[in-house]
Amino acid sequence: MSHDGHGAVGLSRRRFLTAGAAVALGAGLPGPRVPRADAQAGSGPLRLGFQVHRTGIGAVYGRWYERTTTAAVKLINEKGGIAGRPVEIVAEDDGTDPKRGAEVVEKLATQHRVDLIFGTLFSHVVIGSAPRAGQLKIPYLVVSEGYHVASGRLNRYVFQPGITDVRAQVTAVAPWILKNLGKKATLIFPDYAFGHDHRDFFSRVATAQGGTIRALVPIPPTETSFTKYFPRVPADTEVLYHVMVGPGVLTFVKEMGEHFAARRPQIFGFVDSLEGVDLASPGLDFLEGTYFWEAFPRYAGPGTPPHVRTYRERVGVNDAGASVNDPKDVSTFSHMFGCWETLHVIKQAVEKSGYKKPGPADYKALIETLEGFQSFAEGIEHPQGPKRFVGRLHQVFGQQVISRVQKRRLEVVHRTAVEDSMYPPEADYTKQPL
Repeated sequence: MSHDGHGAVGLSRRRFLTAGAAVALGAGLPGPRVPRADAQAGSGPLRLGFQVHRTGIGAVYGRWYERTTTAAVKLINEKGGIAGRPVEIVAEDDGTDPKRGAEVVEKLATQHRVDLIFGTLFSHVVIGSAPRAGQLKIPYLVVSEGYHVASGRLNRYVFQPGITDVRAQVTAVAPWILKNLGKKATLIFPDYAFGHDHRDFFSRVATAQGGTIRALVPIPPTETSFTKYFPRVPADTEVLYHVMVGPGVLTFVKEMGEHFAARRPQIFGFVDSLEGVDLASPGLDFLEGTYFWEAFPRYAGPGTPPHVRTYRERVGVNDAGASVNDPKDVSTFSHMFGCWETLHVIKQAVEKSGYKKPGPADYKALIETLEGFQSFAEGIEHPQGPKRFVGRLHQVFGQQVISRVQKRRLEVVHRTAVEDSMYPPEADYTKQPL
């Protein structure tokens, strides 16, 4: 998304970063022997460049993206790698900084000579990095959520095949919000691309369905106190729609509760406002009975499918979505699955296209293969749910979840169909030259 890391996670982050600082994260063992013809599809490991937010405002996301990536690569290598080649991850920290992001793309492509690059989350970093990937003509698979890929704003080398975008998410959940919570809405959102997507697309859907936007309240990304913004919410607001990201999210949610108390309107938030945050944190009691969008339910329950259980075990989270090693270390569960699913899309595309090594011919085959994908079935490779892929947009579409805070847990109350999130394409990357 255009996400900003959450500061509620402190010291355990440093412990992980120290442990994970090695460049090659997941080389692992190649696993079962494969037929010789497949093993000769390339020479040596398949090297995947991982652009990761280890530092900066995206650090809590980066840390969990890294854990999820390591777990996915371990599984892939146990099963024989990709096209018979072990996968090796080459990680570089972009500091959640657009300028440094472009430098990381350059370094991964020209110094490390990776086969392709993946992993970027924050929208401003994607937008700052993607042009360099296009200039270098190297596939760049982001795990970001912003509408910047599907809008056609980027280039033919950029894909988002493992996580849905904000426009799709809002398109799917807005009708439920208007029907169940109220038609007079006020939006609080971060004042950059990701937040602007929420502003624009929720406003569009709400207005089309007979709702009204009572106020728009943008928050600067560097803000640390939010009390001055809440008085801007009009008294006749029926539903307060909030999405906040970054180290200040816990403060934001607490101050929202202090301001509105029992007088609050209905509240619908995107779980970005609570990613990396324990729902049992002091000061969050007022969230009881409010609603959140989730991409992937953080809390496991009796109905959790076996493949989701396996995924959770592999990435190391307990039934509350926190680290099995540290219950205070809450995951970014509705985002990090995108790394897992993207790596499995890479595996499928490399094997189907016959990709062997960096270069125009093999990249052409790889990109055209990606553009030809239409769906991904739910299962261990795509644990979040079934997907549809629109090749001309380079964007995947999936289910969305609405959950309610009940007894300090998020309980699923509605799950949209994949079709609910689809919208008319406004771009076509396949017409761009390679």
